[in-house]
Amino acid sequence: MYKTFIKQVASLQIILGFVMLVPAIFAVIYQEWYSLAGFLIAGTFTALLGYLVYRLFEKTGEPKEKHSLAIAAIGWLMIMIFGAIPYFIIAHITPFEVMQQFVPVGMDYTSSLLNFKNPLHCLFESTSAFTTTGLTMAYNEPSVGKSILFYRSFSQWVGGAGFIVMAIAVFRHLPGQGVIQLYSSEASGTKLRTNVIETARAIWKVYFVVTFAMFVYIAIGTYFILPNYPLSENIFDAINHAMTGQSTGGFSTLDDSIAGYQSAKMDILFLLPMLIGGFSIPFFYRLIFQGKISELWNDIQTRSMIIVSIIGGVVLSLFLMNSELVSNPFREGIFQFVSALSTTGWQTSNIGGWDDLSVLFIVAFAMIVGGSAGGTVGGIKIIRALLLQKGLKWHINKLFLSKNSIKSVRFNNKLMLPEEMNSELSRAGVFTLIYILLLFVSTLFGVYFMSGDFTLADAIFESASAQGTVGLSSGITDPSMNPILEGVYIIQMWAGRIEIIPILILLRVLFYGTKPRIV
Repeated sequence: MYKTFIKQVASLQIILGFVMLVPAIFAVIYQEWYSLAGFLIAGTFTALLGYLVYRLFEKTGEPKEKHSLAIAAIGWLMIMIFGAIPYFIIAHITPFEVMQQFVPVGMDYTSSLLNFKNPLHCLFESTSAFTTTGLTMAYNEPSVGKSILFYRSFSQWVGGAGFIVMAIAVFRHLPGQGVIQLYSSEASGTKLRTNVIETARAIWKVYFVVTFAMFVYIAIGTYFILPNYPLSENIFDAINHAMTGQSTGGFSTLDDSIAGYQSAKMDILFLLPMLIGGFSIPFFYRLIFQGKISELWNDIQTRSMIIVSIIGGVVLSLFLMNSELVSNPFREGIFQFVSALSTTGWQTSNIGGWDDLSVLFIVAFAMIVGGSAGGTVGGIKIIRALLLQKGLKWHINKLFLSKNSIKSVRFNNKLMLPEEMNSELSRAGVFTLIYILLLFVSTLFGVYFMSGDFTLADAIFESASAQGTVGLSSGITDPSMNPILEGVYIIQMWAGRIEIIPILILLRVLFYGTKPRIV
């Protein structure tokens, strides 16, 4: 059993090593030689170690269905840990004088690269990047250097589509039941082609096409909105923001995220990438490669997300306006609601200064719900929220039907019999219950370990942001935060990316093995 685990994790490690080598290109372009050395060392070590281990266990059989979810959990844990190595190496080999050269002209703060001398901060940044969360220990982002900025964004982009999906596409695993389950643990069971390998490749094809389209959109939009913005900076920003937008990761190249542009028109420009990122990959496949334009409205998740974004954005704006604590309630309310619902996490408002009602509203109706299943989003997903709402109506309405009536229900263009509906509802209900319980427990840790400047609403918000892989912050996440709370948020980001259940299965395997047990 454990040989199968090791082999599958090693295949992910090889890919991770090559992911670490890509930012070396930007280190050369921007002449960041210490960062170049760090990426080459970390990438070569990770890929070589993964290759040697993979060859050692190459003849080990493919994973069985009961192994798959545990492999997904431990695989992502490995990615988070090894992904932290470049930050740690670069922070330790880069002289302080060189670090300070990354600080933008006119700014007098210390380079945030220093924060990565702390290994826990490195693990936090890596976890936030690969899980597409967006919370950060790089308090002043531009001061870490261009190559690390790109590594953060590229990590989110790769993590968004998924390492397991990439491994299946690259290593050409046989599509047995275990590999299908392994794939489903990361891609929500999305099926675009006849087999898992072709589906994995189709996912990456769609993902690349949409990301490239967003790069062109952002670059051209920025050029016309901010004509005096340096072209080289525009291109670099557009590359990074296209990747972090499509992955709904939300890392930015700017201080203060998108607010750093100080432009209402730029806020409007970035609404589309957030919405696009919140849609599902199967929707884009049908829209782009099958030419089904009607999917814009016929797809239940896409339609619901558009409607909820409009209504929720307006309601949040009214709450902010009523609080009289925000200078531009509609500009900030609409942007932040879309950012939260899509779990992108780009920020244009000081959420730590909001009233409790506005904070709790965005948590309950955006951050916990999240975007479309089959995409890169976090949260419980719109499809589960819709299913629970439909199930509640169904249970109430069937009480008024005669005993001889067939109590079927139509959901998402599919007619389901009572047994099937009950099964779907129980799965969605159990997952939602576990999700809320973990959020509750993590909030208790937040209240206990956060500084006295924050409220209960802030603790709920920060925990919901970490677990929903959103990345918006009320200010609790900071290099000076309590390390125990930092560890709790790392666990939440990990759980949020793979939807909790694989971690519970991994714990079961570690404590009891894979043999059946009477419950």
